[in-house]
Amino acid sequence: MTRFSELMSGQTLLPIIQADTPEQGVKIAQAMANAGLTLVEVVLRTDASLDALKAIKEQVPALKVGAGTVINTDILEQALAAGADFIVTPAVSPQLLAALTKCNVPVLPGVSNTGDILMALEYGFEEQKLFPASLAGGAAFVSAVSSVFRAASFCPTGGVSEQNKMDYLSLNNVFAVGGTWIANKEWVAQENWQAITDSCIQALK
Repeated sequence: MTRFSELMSGQTLLPIIQADTPEQGVKIAQAMANAGLTLVEVVLRTDASLDALKAIKEQVPALKVGAGTVINTDILEQALAAGADFIVTPAVSPQLLAALTKCNVPVLPGVSNTGDILMALEYGFEEQKLFPASLAGGAAFVSAVSSVFRAASFCPTGGVSEQNKMDYLSLNNVFAVGGTWIANKEWVAQENWQAITDSCIQALK
């Protein structure tokens, strides 16, 4: 199976889209695509999320579109049925990890401590999402576990910003960072799509 980092093709930013309507999701995704991004994550936190994921895949075909906030097998099945190109979870459990091993798309399971990291590794997932990164120990935690879990690499999200992203990306066991800062809620409310494009361009530098 394709590794998550391979799907990202060198993109070090995992941009997160939270949309209240499918139309809004498409506008955000197009603004991100205009910045040169090739992959986005739609978090399944609103009633419109699955429809937004489908709409983005249809209307912005240049993007790989994955589903985030997958917390149980029911949501996993819905996300895959909607055509998600990859799956991201905020946490792990034996039941969820067992289901994720059967996915035919790349998976990024969420971990927040050493027990989670070990459990995800036991199920074969070497690439993991650290969430919420800032509350789970930040860059210092990621650096500290590098010598213990040498097979693991991370995409920290949660509290990551333009100001601290390099604290993570400078570490050898970090392949990307994720965040919502590149699609500020105020910009979305104001339909300031250019601001999102500009923020994504800055984040990719």
